[in-house]
Amino acid sequence: MRQTPAIFFDLDGTLTDPKLGIARCLQYALQKLGEPIPDSDELLWCIGPPLQDTFVQLVGEARAAQGVHWYRERFAEVGLFENDPYPAIHETLDNLAASGAQLFVASSKPLVFVRRILERYALADFFVAVYGSELDGTRTDKSELLAHALIDSGVPASDATMVGDRKHDAIGAAHNGLDFVGVLYGYGNRQEFDSVGVEVTVEHHAQLPGILR
Repeated sequence: MRQTPAIFFDLDGTLTDPKLGIARCLQYALQKLGEPIPDSDELLWCIGPPLQDTFVQLVGEARAAQGVHWYRERFAEVGLFENDPYPAIHETLDNLAASGAQLFVASSKPLVFVRRILERYALADFFVAVYGSELDGTRTDKSELLAHALIDSGVPASDATMVGDRKHDAIGAAHNGLDFVGVLYGYGNRQEFDSVGVEVTVEHHAQLPGILR
């Protein structure tokens, strides 16, 4: 892999583990909609894809927007902080920044929530800029989000790598000409990455500096 001056990180499943908050907010929304309540482990597939798409699969297109509403009602006050940075992620980011790389966040989560999470867990200062979606659904697609991030940051795609845990991150990177590193400690897996042609993966984020420098 080429030396990478700019690294774009996914948030959920890459920098932080959001399982508790996402699962509880999904369960809250499903309860409000009168749906059966799955166990949290049955909802792991929901971590990563755009929220609207998730609710289309859970309750159908006609009620997806209402599901998103109920989800965000709880998430905005409680769920976004039912979240934990991966152990030693601060050290990994510090090592990458010390090597001269510019670090960015590119998450399909709404930007207003991404910023609050990064501030809460002392992660914000590592990043040159933070990119996320809008509450109206704009830029929830990772390809669209990364296209926007590259234009806004002025970073050439040839100088950038995306780091993420789901195939949506890999597809977005490929559509925009970025290198990609898949992390296997999040909520994707090697089979998912293989399905979209990902060649470079890491078992732990501490391996990233050795690959990206």
